[in-house]
Amino acid sequence: MIAISDGDTLTVRCGAPGAWRQERVRVAAIDAPESRQAFGQRARQNLAQLCFRQQAGLRRLGRDDYGRTLAHVRCQGQDVGTAQISAGLAWVYAPQARRYPQLVALQQQAQASYTGLWSQKRPLAPWDYRRRHR
Repeated sequence: MIAISDGDTLTVRCGAPGAWRQERVRVAAIDAPESRQAFGQRARQNLAQLCFRQQAGLRRLGRDDYGRTLAHVRCQGQDVGTAQISAGLAWVYAPQARRYPQLVALQQQAQASYTGLWSQKRPLAPWDYRRRHR
């Protein structure tokens, strides 16, 4: 792991030593607050704490609309998407919620306990934030 862009995007170094290539990775099934959004920096810091300068395991699913690798990511033995949702630092990505009922349950627990971004009166989903700030 060489860089953390925000709470759901990181850059990894892949390949053999001396023949490294960088790959931008979007964590599958979650959507973290944007950097300028409430809890955006906390989400980024949490992802950095989990993954920065750590070996990451990727289960690639394809590419997103921005050309990033879409993957389930594990750092320090933890699923990163699960960790971000449990900490109240990301939403389950709405179009994929049906495929990830375990993440929906974790999000509901975070909401019920007012954890992280759920401590706000009306947290704004990142997709709504992006629509407003185009």
